[in-house]
This record gives sequence, C-alpha cells and structure tokens, in this order.
Amino acid sequence: MSIRENIDKVLVTEEQIRARSKELGEQITNDYAKENKAPLLVALLRGSVPFLAELIKHIDLDIQYDFMDVTSYEGTRSTGDIKILKDLDTSIVGKDILLVEDIVDTGRTVQAVKGMLANKGAASVKIVTLLDKPSKRVCDVNADYVGFEIDDYFVVGFGLDYDQRYRALPFVGVLKADQY
Repeated sequence: MSIRENIDKVLVTEEQIRARSKELGEQITNDYAKENKAPLLVALLRGSVPFLAELIKHIDLDIQYDFMDVTSYEGTRSTGDIKILKDLDTSIVGKDILLVEDIVDTGRTVQAVKGMLANKGAASVKIVTLLDKPSKRVCDVNADYVGFEIDDYFVVGFGLDYDQRYRALPFVGVLKADQY
C-alpha cells in the first residue's frame, strides 16, 4: 500500500512549493542585499530540511547554514515544553539569523528558539516558514517570510511528519483522520 493513499487531499503541490521558494529566495536576497548582509540560516530539524534545500537554491547571497533540533510535539499535539536535542555548531554572536521552519502554528517553538538565539548574541533574528497556521497561534509571533498560509489541517509531507512518517512526500497534504 502506498503512503499516498493515507492523504485526504494535496494542499500545496510540489510545483507550488518550488515556485514560492523561488519567490521567497528572491525576496530574502533583495532584503539582505539592501543592508549588505548575508544571513546565517538556522534550520530546525527535521521538518525544515526539504524547505531549506529548496530555498537556498534561490538565495543569491554568500549564506551559511546550521541546524538545531528542538521538539515540542508528541503525536499531533504541541506540549509547550521546548527541548533542545541538538544545538548549533556555529557561533552566532553578531550574526544575522534567518530561522528556517517547516510550519508555525502555536508559535511556541519559534518564539522560544528566537529568544535563545537572541540570548546567544545574534544581531538579528528573522523567521522564514513554509507554512503558517495563524488560527492555532497562542504566542505573539509572526514569520517575516511565509510560503503559504493554511487553515487548521493536520498536514504532512515535504518534511512535515506524523510520528516520523510521511516526511518524504514531495507535496504538503492533509492526513486522513483515521491515520492518527
């Protein structure tokens, strides 16, 4: 049985992701180039990796990237308890950070990580996310760059998972309710 059979509907196609990543890359390039800066992209593992890989193709700056692994989820619910599983390998003192996320829903994770990065001495911290789900927001945090705003669906694919499954789908889809 194909895992695609567990998808209720495709919300964002592979082509839409590619096109929007190109637009975001151009916008990020223009914004940082105006200030003669090149951000350090900090990708949150594991979900943001496909988005990071697509996005960096379209940023025409001398960027670097690093990874953090943080979690606040168990199954389909955010616990609100942010745990750092892997910290950065790079010093960020005085650097302009662009935090790369797969989805911003409650905002707890990006708010906590943004605060940690500021405390570590980052000159600035901006957020780019593939998906934004403002209807679930419990923290006053907004992404600076948004790929797609979505309604309150449980989504998987293009890095997003349910219990570590479905990440490799090339699109973002709504998981059938009987699967979780």
